Amino acid sequence: MFRTACVSYALGPISLSCWYSLTVLYPGDGREIVITDARALRPEFVPQDLHHRDGQIDHLSSILDPVTYGERAEDICIYGPSGSGKTTIAKFVLRLLEAETLGVRWGYVNCMGDTSGAAVLYELARELGLGADLRREGFYSGVALDRIRESDDQIIAVLDEVDVLDDSQTLLSLYEIPNLSIITITIDESDWLAELDPRAESRFQSAESVHLESYSFTELVDILESRVEHGLISSRVDDSAIERIADLAAGDARHGIALLRRAARHVEEQDMRSLTPAVVDAIVDEAEMDMRERRVRSLGTHQRILFEIIESAGEIKSGELHEEYEREAQHPKAKSTRRKYLASLQRYGLIESEGFGRGTVYCATSTTA
Repeated sequence: MFRTACVSYALGPISLSCWYSLTVLYPGDGREIVITDARALRPEFVPQDLHHRDGQIDHLSSILDPVTYGERAEDICIYGPSGSGKTTIAKFVLRLLEAETLGVRWGYVNCMGDTSGAAVLYELARELGLGADLRREGFYSGVALDRIRESDDQIIAVLDEVDVLDDSQTLLSLYEIPNLSIITITIDESDWLAELDPRAESRFQSAESVHLESYSFTELVDILESRVEHGLISSRVDDSAIERIADLAAGDARHGIALLRRAARHVEEQDMRSLTPAVVDAIVDEAEMDMRERRVRSLGTHQRILFEIIESAGEIKSGELHEEYEREAQHPKAKSTRRKYLASLQRYGLIESEGFGRGTVYCATSTTA
């Protein structure tokens, strides 16, 4: 619901802060609200201050420093477990760099959405502001590469979930552009490098590394309290509820923020006075469902086909899965690429597997797990 206050003109002009207070306290349907800025509860939100990542911020900034005087920086791999802030720290540092440096552009692409090299280059060109006139149909990868190469700016390409990228040639093509630096983001750097072809592996194994660990309980509490400060009425959120969320999230900030978001919505929808540990416990399954739905929506075409086959079957052997996939996909990917997709589905917690090789059995995870 769009939250505005109806103020009589007889009151005369009111200050912005007064209007804001009225908007928060009287949303128009008689209920008080707890959410003051929903942006702070979104997983893609990049805060003005990052907690407990000072060392990694300094390290990443130092690697990118050559860009500030018009030179290419070393390529970088940011890696660590899910919810450790990999994407957030990359965007945070690049926004600072962009604000302080002329002649720099950066673009972010999540390879999970479409894993083909052409799709990644199309999105990258548009993210960089170099491809507003480009259309997906008939898109030629060389056009994007030429526009990046011909730019007078230093370019930084951020490739998230890079381990699901279909081919190494896209990485090699970007690597050869003299005014472009690459930041790759993945969970396990060694596993990603092992999947590259020998040429790409030899180039990217010399890239600088920025490693992130899962957050500790105390660190995650600090992060969640910051989100509360930016997006909620903090007086209506019990400290013990934040601690409960941090305990459930087990070091995963994305999970913790999802729990906080769903709990805040529950308080508003049920017109409750406070966000308590009991509220958190009541919404755990709903928050897990939210995360699952977000993950499914982020899947590319071929990952979605594999996931839907597994989900529909409930349980399916590897050989049967590949046969069904080849029937359904218009242009089936190679089995090595499918294995990457299946591994990514497991990392996302969407499927589980048992066994090895053709004897592997896949099943979808519970929607409430």
